[in-house]
Amino acid sequence: MSEQPLLKLGTRRSPLALAQAEETRARLCAAHGWDSNAVELVPVVASGDKVQDRPLAEIGGKALWTKELDQWLADGSIDAAVHSLKDVETIRPDSLHIVAVLPRADKRDRLIGAASLAELPEGAVIGTSAPRRAAQALHQRPDCKVVTFRGNVATRLGKLDAGEADVTFLAAAGLSRLGQDDVGVALDPADWLPAPAQGAIAIECRADDARARELLGVLNHAPSHAEVMAERALLQALGGNCHSPVAVLCDHAGETLTMRTAIFSPDGKDRVEAEASFAVSDTAAPARLAADLLSRATPAIAAVFDGPQ
Repeated sequence: MSEQPLLKLGTRRSPLALAQAEETRARLCAAHGWDSNAVELVPVVASGDKVQDRPLAEIGGKALWTKELDQWLADGSIDAAVHSLKDVETIRPDSLHIVAVLPRADKRDRLIGAASLAELPEGAVIGTSAPRRAAQALHQRPDCKVVTFRGNVATRLGKLDAGEADVTFLAAAGLSRLGQDDVGVALDPADWLPAPAQGAIAIECRADDARARELLGVLNHAPSHAEVMAERALLQALGGNCHSPVAVLCDHAGETLTMRTAIFSPDGKDRVEAEASFAVSDTAAPARLAADLLSRATPAIAAVFDGPQ
């Protein structure tokens, strides 16, 4: 009879989510000197994976990626959940705790279907369901048209191949984790900022589960943790939601974080940007940056940001 696993990790069932869960299991087993079957992966089909024909913001937002895993954590079916942190709501239940953030992968977006946005023909069709990507694209190319593109990586690449759009965007980290580093062109963060926490895998457990916190805590990469928590703090202070086009990039160097951020009107016409460097320990800095952005926001931008939460 096989031994019971020491930990059960919940994950979405998409190929990318499973790849991220496998990476987490491998790191966990290496850290503790365990055999791979000491950690069981428990997949779930998340609500967000079930509805593919509408933007996420129309059907319940980011909670659709987490609610099944949250329930499994609450009832003890799993010990921890593995998340793409950019898909996790900014405000989480007090009963749950992000115990670890793995070393962050490539933070950039990749453009699929063209060498650059500038090279697209006039009136080209851009496929994306992300308000940030749509607004940034329309800010650079107001002549283009945006159509909704949802689904996992293979689904979106399939839609592109079928001619539903001329170009689309995918996270470089996700493509890399699927072994598809050769797909598309990486966009320079100097003029194309990623989503908050892009490229980060987070492990979440019950706040009162001391055993899981101890076993999983060894995976936490402090520089990556500092970057993504600062980006999430900015998002929370802006009052951003699934409709809010917000882009941010935080880089860690020593004990300092440098944050560059921009917020947009949904149509991309209006853009406000800011940059600041601050100590890792200065947890109020992202909120100050958010206040500066909101103080300069046009009415069209302010309409999709609710302010401090």
